[in-house]
Amino acid sequence: MGKGARQTARRAGAGVEAWPGSGGHRRKAGFTLIELLVAMVIAAVIISMVAISGTQSPARALQMDADRLAQLLALAREEAQVRGSPIRFETDGNNYQFAVFRDSQWRLVDDDTYLRPRRWDLRTEVQVRRADGARFLEFGRDLVEAPYVVRLLRGDMVAEISANGLGSFEVLQP
Repeated sequence: MGKGARQTARRAGAGVEAWPGSGGHRRKAGFTLIELLVAMVIAAVIISMVAISGTQSPARALQMDADRLAQLLALAREEAQVRGSPIRFETDGNNYQFAVFRDSQWRLVDDDTYLRPRRWDLRTEVQVRRADGARFLEFGRDLVEAPYVVRLLRGDMVAEISANGLGSFEVLQP
């Protein structure tokens, strides 16, 4: 083989690997169509799992709202005792808020980080069932009050918060 033939053979083999046991067959570096398709399927599965876990079910959102409200009711009760002024929970189905009785009238608590007015994620009906028959939530200076249950209703979903009258609020599991 002449000098020119050897250089041409070397250039033809540049960038190509020989597989062991392939009998001299050479393959160009890169991905096959099958490898690309498998990688795309794996990526699609991962993306769909992230999207599904990132969206919240309506039942879970209601449960989280019930947990938040239970904590806020406990805080409002303690705040009423500390301030020595009654605090009332109010809602219209779209929003909820706390009001304090000050200077002979109910005033919105809007200067408090936790008891500030809030918006429900979705329209929510609130029902209060108290042992004393009252249909509202108002906290005063009393350390003991009648036990009650607060029901949050969204369509056919229900979440309940049970208050024992001693300051303990528990979200009941359906």
